[in-house]
Amino acid sequence: MTITRNKLLDGLLILLLILFLFTPVGFHVKVQVNKWFSFSPTQLAQKDQKSLASYDWQLLDMEGSRFNFGETRGKVVIVNFWATWCPPCVAEMPSFQQLYEVYGNKVQFIFYANDEAARVQSFLNKKKYSFPVYLSGTRTPIELEHPSIPTTYIIDAHGNIVLKEVGAADWDSQTVYELLDRLLMEQGI
Repeated sequence: MTITRNKLLDGLLILLLILFLFTPVGFHVKVQVNKWFSFSPTQLAQKDQKSLASYDWQLLDMEGSRFNFGETRGKVVIVNFWATWCPPCVAEMPSFQQLYEVYGNKVQFIFYANDEAARVQSFLNKKKYSFPVYLSGTRTPIELEHPSIPTTYIIDAHGNIVLKEVGAADWDSQTVYELLDRLLMEQGI
């Protein structure tokens, strides 16, 4: 049996697809591609904004302590749904860390991980992320239900969802800073 150039190229293509789809190499490539195509999110038009009807949501922090989402009422809040196994989620985390370093003492950050606690803690330690992560709790408010991850919401001090972003985004951007500064000024901070 003779190996032709076309058979060799087909074999290499299949090998690359297997590497991309079924190995950690593929995961890192997907993360990098998502970083390249992450753009700054944009605010929702006034007519598309929804208000939270309820802040009744209990979460568990990484130490197992309960956190009542109701404590965020009257504050600017960023809620991000993510997982360590999700390439777009991992891709946007560095920009979230940068945003948290700038606004962590002014904005309430809620990073809800759809993952196992040990895996999340290992990921946070490895990447040296310091933002607050929460795990399972009670049912998510209906206005924050989402079909896919990552999904991120920015909620103003009046409970209005002013931004909803599905997929990876660049959160360390002038657009996001200007939005948060405006929302904080409206809140009186």
